[in-house]
Amino acid sequence: MEEGPLKEKLQSQLKDKRYLILIDDIWSVSAWEKIKDCLPERECGRLIVTTRFKSIAVACQRRQKGDCLHEHRKLDKKKSYHLFRQIISSAPEDPTVAAKNLLDKCGGIPLAVIVVAGLIASKLRSETSKKTLHDYLQDVDKALSEGLGTPPSTDEVKKILDQCYNSLPADLKTCLLYLSMFPKGCIISRKRLIRRWIAEGFMIEKHGKPVQEVAEDSFNELISRNLIRAVNNTSNGKVKSYQIHDMVHQYIVSKSTDENFITVVGGHWQTPFPRYKVRRLSVQRSEEKQTVEQMKLSHVRSLTVSESFKPIRSCLPDFRILQVLDLECCKDLSSHQLRKICKMHQLNYLSLRRTDIDEIPPEIANLEYLEVLDIRETRVRKFPRLDGDLARMTHLLTGDKSKRTGLALTEEITNMTALQTLSGVEVYGIPAAKWQIGGHKASSWGSSVQVLEALEKLTNLQKLSIYLHGKFEDECDKFLLSSIEHLSSCSLKFLAIDDDFTGFLDKSLNSSEAPPEHLHTLELSGMLTRVPGWIVRLHSLHKLTLSLTSLTASTLLDLSKLPQLFSLTFSLDATKSKNPIAVKILHKNVLDSDGEMLVEAGGFENLQLLRFMAPVMLPLSFQKGAMPMLQKIELKFRTANGVYGLENLGRLEEVYISVSSKEIKAAEQIKQLANRIGNRLTVIDDEYNESSLEQ
Repeated sequence: MEEGPLKEKLQSQLKDKRYLILIDDIWSVSAWEKIKDCLPERECGRLIVTTRFKSIAVACQRRQKGDCLHEHRKLDKKKSYHLFRQIISSAPEDPTVAAKNLLDKCGGIPLAVIVVAGLIASKLRSETSKKTLHDYLQDVDKALSEGLGTPPSTDEVKKILDQCYNSLPADLKTCLLYLSMFPKGCIISRKRLIRRWIAEGFMIEKHGKPVQEVAEDSFNELISRNLIRAVNNTSNGKVKSYQIHDMVHQYIVSKSTDENFITVVGGHWQTPFPRYKVRRLSVQRSEEKQTVEQMKLSHVRSLTVSESFKPIRSCLPDFRILQVLDLECCKDLSSHQLRKICKMHQLNYLSLRRTDIDEIPPEIANLEYLEVLDIRETRVRKFPRLDGDLARMTHLLTGDKSKRTGLALTEEITNMTALQTLSGVEVYGIPAAKWQIGGHKASSWGSSVQVLEALEKLTNLQKLSIYLHGKFEDECDKFLLSSIEHLSSCSLKFLAIDDDFTGFLDKSLNSSEAPPEHLHTLELSGMLTRVPGWIVRLHSLHKLTLSLTSLTASTLLDLSKLPQLFSLTFSLDATKSKNPIAVKILHKNVLDSDGEMLVEAGGFENLQLLRFMAPVMLPLSFQKGAMPMLQKIELKFRTANGVYGLENLGRLEEVYISVSSKEIKAAEQIKQLANRIGNRLTVIDDEYNESSLEQ
């Protein structure tokens, strides 16, 4: 939206209304003046503005009589050292002289403290190092001594960042600078970043480790050095998404520009027009069409577009050697433009996630080097017939988890024999000719039975996520089970099956004679009148999710024998909770449980996360010695009868409760019990809703 219409709309929305607006991190007086002009006079509203520059704060204060200026206090010496010790736990309880000297140079600025602590922690982790913490404190203090004031200014904080950056190995410097491809404040998926690092060619095998593991190690090193911070974690303990501190982001954008590593157009930080060949381009605003058109684009190998496709629409033919194209959340992408993209023969990474596309053109077969295709959360439901095979395709990411829809499993997909990840595909259990999706008969894609049989060709698969629909006949059951068993004997480590009452889980998978013993993650969503007996043989299982499952104390006893289990989830998603079969299973759980779910002592040696998500929850009790490593419990329910024995969970750190407003009494009982444990426990409560069961 243009500035004029946006200003009118904002003033119209706020006129005569009470409002509180927070405007975070303003970097210039001119930006404040523009924002101020868009707002109505504040007879009914109030503003909170944050900035790191006092001159801007003073300019904001002049707007109206009575405005207050609050200067945020820096950390005192005690809090600075407490933050330092959170990162370096081996530091003594009381700061040494060397620690005091170094922290004085950080001036109570949290960012300076955590990156310096991260730098020292990385040196302490070095296997070749024989130096002590005291040695490293002195080394870093000496390196920062020249020209650093106390407290440090913004420019001097950059000197601290310089020291941290210069200490990085060359490959980690590349990985860090690459983060400037993403806009300021953006929350980025770990997997997205790692796949892009690999596609860019930054990763090579090290000491026999495959590139995927090397990339994971590099990401974890940036986290541990506090150059990026985790925002969300997955239920198996890994970082799910990350964010970069604004000052670190500004630093790496400036560094990337200076080294001609990445060219940022339309970013938050002003950068000069490129003087050299543009190799990696990030277009972060939709108004930058003219700027992009003035550039020489023939050497661009990597392109990220963050808002709209418009700035690059007319320039597509100029990207002659493009290898990485990320259009996630990009608007205005048409089928016509997608066909043009399919002429970029060098592409090995293409993300169309959360765009408006509804089909993939047959011309995609031209992309013979394509290894990653991300079409999640789009309207694409089928893959086109191809003249050739996408023989290098390694990761095919499809489907929409929230809608439980995916890409139909077809012959074209089963011919991609290099696949390591196949997520969000749909399998139809009735004869294919009877199925129609989007007006296209499924029979034109080949027989379901033939495709299910061909699935076992994908012997490199490490991750498989499928949705099952329709009425499964014996033949479909047979071939799907056979393929899963075969893939499990090869490379499969992650298996997720969402069964929409086809009966496959309960009838076939439950009775498998060759279970997937090497799995790390197993997610089964669908009717399970009993937990498969073979699950107790999955000695490498790290994460287990069971949805719509008959749950008894004996089930918990069986699962407690899994030696590596880190995360255990029992759930009933909202889309299935009203199905008669689901109601029957819930009723059976009550009858078979003796009125209580008892977690006995022993077992669950490594479990750290336990989640119960269902409309109705039975009383849950923990005996002394139960789940010795458990750190977090999540409880989401409409009706519950209490939780008991939390004091017996010696390592519990957090209890998350999502409860119906009608069950406040039960929630209060849980909170009171948790609060009696002491300060080590955090209790978070939230309003229950059916959709929360799907998270």
